[in-house]
Amino acid sequence: MSGSAGTDLWTLGVICGLAVMTVVTRSFFFISSKPWHLPHWAQRGLRYAPIAALSAVIVPEVVMAQGQLIASWQDARIWGAAAGAAFYFWRRGAGQAVLGTIVVGMAVYLPLHLGLGW
Repeated sequence: MSGSAGTDLWTLGVICGLAVMTVVTRSFFFISSKPWHLPHWAQRGLRYAPIAALSAVIVPEVVMAQGQLIASWQDARIWGAAAGAAFYFWRRGAGQAVLGTIVVGMAVYLPLHLGLGW
């Protein structure tokens, strides 16, 4: 069926199979008749999952441009991230540390990016 606008049966089968697997794996805990608890080590590890996922998305965006590591210090993302991190570590006990981190990072990033073209 190359060149046609339709979807072949193999693709539909894969989509349906993945949908079934997703429903089964996500509802496994509801289907089970016995109560099930995560081990302590897994519960402790899940506390770090959001920050690990966020780091996996943000860090490459800050240190890479077009699939290559940034070779110059003249990149607004580096300075914005450094300023935001410095603010966070300075005010981490305060209630507005996360919002302040974003504001300070953007306050450094925007003038460098828009004003200097970094």
